[in-house]
Amino acid sequence: MSGFNFPVRAWFAALALGALGITAVGMNLQHLFRLSPCPYCIFQRVLYLLIGGLALAAVFWPRARLAWSGLIGGLALGGAGLAGYQSWMQAYPELAPECGLSHPNLIERLVDWLGMQWPSWFMATGFCSSREWEFAGLSMANWSCLLFLAIAGYAAALAKYPR
Repeated sequence: MSGFNFPVRAWFAALALGALGITAVGMNLQHLFRLSPCPYCIFQRVLYLLIGGLALAAVFWPRARLAWSGLIGGLALGGAGLAGYQSWMQAYPELAPECGLSHPNLIERLVDWLGMQWPSWFMATGFCSSREWEFAGLSMANWSCLLFLAIAGYAAALAKYPR
């Protein structure tokens, strides 16, 4: 990024738009194809919203660039881990413990609570091992894993961005 002389605020604004855009695309695909998101899908949506919100905050307080980059990178790596786990669940459904069918974990309880507050945004109605939508042979969880890894790389580049 050092070859481009844009202010760091512009890079964070682009990240905010990208993360919020990913959320908008996911929600539109959900409604267009009548997809049933699972608790892990919804939690990934929450992570994209958090990343977008943090990047937007960084637009207004760019002096804390390293802190914002670290938080965003950490959330993105956590999202990549979760999306990777869901990708494994989809690849090996016979081995995977299905989310929502056993004692709910912390993620599932948070998603349940969010779904009760804002059902159109956060209601989980699907199974984590289900591959309802694919593009270029990759499921939505696969794409999400790649996008989270890209965001983590972007955050690392922002952390190294010259002042």
